[in-house]
Amino acid sequence: MALTTFDERTALVAIDLQNGIVGMPTQPHGGPEVVARTAELADAFRARNLPVVLVRVTFAPDGSDAVPGRTEWQRGARAFPEGWDVVVDELSGHPGDIHVTKRNWGAFHGTDLDVQLRRRGVTQIVLTGIATSIGVESTARAAYEHGYHVTLVTDAMADADPEAHRGSVERIFPRLGETVRRPRFWNCWPRPTRSDP
Repeated sequence: MALTTFDERTALVAIDLQNGIVGMPTQPHGGPEVVARTAELADAFRARNLPVVLVRVTFAPDGSDAVPGRTEWQRGARAFPEGWDVVVDELSGHPGDIHVTKRNWGAFHGTDLDVQLRRRGVTQIVLTGIATSIGVESTARAAYEHGYHVTLVTDAMADADPEAHRGSVERIFPRLGETVRRPRFWNCWPRPTRSDP
């Protein structure tokens, strides 16, 4: 796990840390751990006036906006509880944050995420979230394909399937960017300058 550098304009992108997902059983970290670690990172980004992007997923109750195409996975209309798609309180309430709503696994397709990042001059993204092998990996793949430097904070993400988490972290992420755990992340974090808060 290595992190070589931070670009001057780096954004934190948190994937699907919302009420209905954070409460699900996940490995190797529970949802509350992932949220707490992401909140710590978000506070540090905000303190340096770097963008924080909160991505959430939602669907129409009748499934009318579901992704078309045949799969072996059973899908269709599902009953979601009220508020399942609301970003958790620990990350909410910061007016400067960017909010992205997606209806796919990845945060780039069908959203304005790329536009929001490029308008702010972002060249690197730091990813956290749930689920590692679905929303996080899909977003990491698209970020790489869009030309961003990708950093994946592996102890601030989790998955319902521990094997899928491990497969993403060990086999896929090293091909898309740099993986790091929070202690090493802070070791690489740029030292404050006099203009930093």
